Amino acid sequence: MLILFIIVWGLAIGWIAQFIVFGAGRPTALALFAGLAGSFVGGLLVSLLSGDGLDLKASGIIGSIVGAVIILFVVKLVRDRATKS
Repeated sequence: MLILFIIVWGLAIGWIAQFIVFGAGRPTALALFAGLAGSFVGGLLVSLLSGDGLDLKASGIIGSIVGAVIILFVVKLVRDRATKS
């Protein structure tokens, strides 16, 4: 059950991150998977660095969003660079 919650949470974080980086629109698969990765990496790092452990706290939620935004921003930069070349 915990794994299912983590997946659904990561997808929701991906949708929020896409809204921040690209603006309003339907969530894309890339945004959802970036949300999963950003949620895992960002949330885990921030939670452990803040001393909250693996509990669900505000620091992990903020870290999840920041991690997903960073991943989507990097993807956007790479795509923009690829289309200009």
